[in-house]
Amino acid sequence: MHADLAITGGEILTMTDVGTVPLGTVLIRGNRILAVGPEEELGPYTATRTLDAQDRVVLPGFSNCHTHIGSNVLLRGLNEDAKLFEWLASMWRLKQNFDHETLRLASLVGLAEMALAGITSFNEHFDAYSVQPEISALGDIPLRATLGYGFADIGLYDAAAAWSYRALDSFGEIVDAHHGRQHGRLRVALSPHATYSCTEKLWRRCAEVAAQYELTIHTHLSEGQQEHRFVREHYAQTPTAWLHSLGLLDANLTAAHCTTLTDADIELMAATDVKVAHCPISNAKLCSGIMPIRKLLAAGVTVGLATDGPASHNTLDMFQEMKFGAITHKNAELDPELLTVSDMLTLATREAARAMHLVDAGTLAPGQLADVIVVVINKPHCAPRYDAQAALVYSSRADDVLHTVVDGAVIVEDGILQGIDLPALLRELRERAGELRTRSGV
Repeated sequence: MHADLAITGGEILTMTDVGTVPLGTVLIRGNRILAVGPEEELGPYTATRTLDAQDRVVLPGFSNCHTHIGSNVLLRGLNEDAKLFEWLASMWRLKQNFDHETLRLASLVGLAEMALAGITSFNEHFDAYSVQPEISALGDIPLRATLGYGFADIGLYDAAAAWSYRALDSFGEIVDAHHGRQHGRLRVALSPHATYSCTEKLWRRCAEVAAQYELTIHTHLSEGQQEHRFVREHYAQTPTAWLHSLGLLDANLTAAHCTTLTDADIELMAATDVKVAHCPISNAKLCSGIMPIRKLLAAGVTVGLATDGPASHNTLDMFQEMKFGAITHKNAELDPELLTVSDMLTLATREAARAMHLVDAGTLAPGQLADVIVVVINKPHCAPRYDAQAALVYSSRADDVLHTVVDGAVIVEDGILQGIDLPALLRELRERAGELRTRSGV
């Protein structure tokens, strides 16, 4: 048996029914996992390349099932301590002055941050309405990406109405040009912004296009009381019930946030197999509420963990998300047994992949996509390391990621992002972001 890459000697968290392999090897051929298990059980093999994972933990790469890197990297740290809708308004002023080269640099920085933090796939919701710069950046840092084209036509984003309908009318050209490209790592989707920024006409048009090209839809839903009040006043329903009345709730929909769901909403989501992206840090920071995760999981709804954008998190760090998510829900429900360390790792890997419709990612098993990370937990902030899962959820940090493998290729090796002059990239982005802020008056 020959492998292109062998990751040897690590404690392997498969995120499958196999559980943990205390001392094992992952063999990769091409972009798929060839074998996983104790070295003595794999039989004889050869490998073109080997990564040593001794005294380290090997697990599936994180799937960030809701984020906004293309725009939000440029907004990070600009308007802190603000309520959601006031924050959105100030950010929109900046977005209207984005240029493609600055967006490309921002996308590169966001991709670099995710790769270094062990995020191997992500579900992008575009709210800058310029997707091409990020597609270009993915050619340099090849993560697995679903890029949702953002649409809106009322309220704060009414200036995007004409573009939205033009793009939807010619979306077949976008699908032909990009869907399934970059060796299958790149997919496109539709991202109508929210129930308060899209009319019924736009929602129905998005549903038509998604069905025509068999694409997924990725949106914000039930993100705080202000949205809840808006939809109640205009449609006499909850946001979730209104989308259901339009035929939007189905297995191809990923709904982010979902902090104001009613019990009836949860029943609808479970019945229609809607996927949910949970962003606990962003929700807390913007005072959007706490998602009823216990009820969603009990109902059988797929829930994955996500960072949201770096303007509202403010990092693309799933280690922070796991820790904060666990302690937030434990405290809110006064239940220390809610969301175990195993649960949180599952939400960040297998379930997050499912939440962004990746059925062959998020686990380490033969035939699965070779998206793998190696994390060092033999560090002072993890000592004495009684349990690897506990260390990953409650003690580890993004900079503990040693290797990141995407589609069988080593993107980060020994903590160094391959093929990118990161200091030069950061300098250039800082200069261009400063110019953007000046001309936007923010």
